[in-house]
Amino acid sequence: MRALVIGGTGPTGHFIVNGLRERGYRVTILHRGEHEIPEIPEDVEHLHADPYSEEALRKIFATRHFDVCVATYGRLRATAATSVGKVGRFVSVGGAPAYRGYMQPGLYDPAGLPVPLPEHAPLVDRKEEDEKGYRIMRSEQTVFECHPTATHFRYPYVYGPYQLLPREWCIVKRIRDGRRQIVLADGGLTLHHYGYAANVAHAVLLAVDRPEASAGQIYHCADEEVLTLAQVVEIVASALGATLEIVSIPWELATPARPLVMQPLNSHRVFDLSKLKRDLDYRDVVPPREALGKTAHWLMEHPPQPGGNEEHALTDPFDYAAEDRLIEAWEEAVSSFPEIRFEPEPGYTLSYSGPGGRIPSGTKFD
Repeated sequence: MRALVIGGTGPTGHFIVNGLRERGYRVTILHRGEHEIPEIPEDVEHLHADPYSEEALRKIFATRHFDVCVATYGRLRATAATSVGKVGRFVSVGGAPAYRGYMQPGLYDPAGLPVPLPEHAPLVDRKEEDEKGYRIMRSEQTVFECHPTATHFRYPYVYGPYQLLPREWCIVKRIRDGRRQIVLADGGLTLHHYGYAANVAHAVLLAVDRPEASAGQIYHCADEEVLTLAQVVEIVASALGATLEIVSIPWELATPARPLVMQPLNSHRVFDLSKLKRDLDYRDVVPPREALGKTAHWLMEHPPQPGGNEEHALTDPFDYAAEDRLIEAWEEAVSSFPEIRFEPEPGYTLSYSGPGGRIPSGTKFD
């Protein structure tokens, strides 16, 4: 059996490549050849071509046939069109920005995506709303027009080695630089679904394993557990043996927190994974809390180039002087805030029986 992976050297690529090898496939990767990584074994064939070029793809598929093609990189519409009749199974990867409101939560009224977000949620259907999301949606349509039995995955933001947008670097770099505080918006309670590279790749491989169940389907893939931003900070700091105090500031003032929130509103982005679990029996292969620790250590050992592509994409200036002024101003505002007394003081409702809640009706219970 022969498998083609378009890409193969990104965060999920080597997991997919080696997963296919373990399943008995002879694997070929198609990429530009600019980023070779040691995780790709020598028995993997390399085709060096531009996966964004329809002409280059046509030349490849003119003389080659594969039992399965996993398209994780390049121009998906061109890949789908040029591979018709040249592949047995077509498994493709796109992204969550296809959803209406993913990039612009204000398109919903009230603002914010449904939680959890199902696969059948509305997609971007007009360029005027979100041109990138519209193009992603059109690519999905082209995949199924060309390959009706294809399986398509809507990737979340992916973390782990080789990640393109290392969110955790916003935390790790501050620890490396000796910072003791980090600003988060509204307690860092925002939920943003991420996927560890090994987990996301595992989902893709399950579609290869179960062609009948996954034929013609679109799936979310992400970690089973969704962590708040505050939990992400605490887990990363703990993994590195550091202490990082979270300074909670209202969203409207928490400017340094924007790169962690990654959208113009601190609303939630949570995917419904029930279809993936039901059809393909998906479960995380690496628990997210463990995966975050692994990622933190990777970034400590492989820091992005200062001012390089990753830091440019994150748009975090690491302006500690400005952060200190903001924290100082916020703490002064809080300390000078007048005490407001309520009579009687509001409670947590009588349904709450935890600390400070409803007084027990007795002292002994069976």
